[in-house]
Amino acid sequence: MAYVVAPLAGWLMAGSLKFVVNSMRSRRLAWDLIGYGGMPSTHTAIVTTTTFLVGLKEGWATPVFSLAATLGFIVVIDALSLRRQIGAHAAALNLLRRGEPAYIPLRERLGHHRLEVLGGAMVGFVAALLLSFL
Repeated sequence: MAYVVAPLAGWLMAGSLKFVVNSMRSRRLAWDLIGYGGMPSTHTAIVTTTTFLVGLKEGWATPVFSLAATLGFIVVIDALSLRRQIGAHAAALNLLRRGEPAYIPLRERLGHHRLEVLGGAMVGFVAALLLSFL
């Protein structure tokens, strides 16, 4: 059952922490900052919770851990490169189309910095440790 709960636990822990961090930074309840980007990386926390849980319960030298780690690397690479580039493109488009009456601005905060991904991995590890006792 812990494997089913792992992604949800990672998401809940990282999302809650991200809300607190964003609220402290903006000195208000930051409901509008929920979503992509920010500290910690929720995507990284979700995937690393499951990856670390597999390692802790099944072993670090197993095929299933290797598969989970591979998926984790793909998510982290995506967060650090592709999604950050998409955010930069969104910023450029918002700048170009600023002032158009019917234009709805694109979300610019999509990717993560290395520290945010590391924070997500740390949250994932803590969540996996807690779940490993179930």
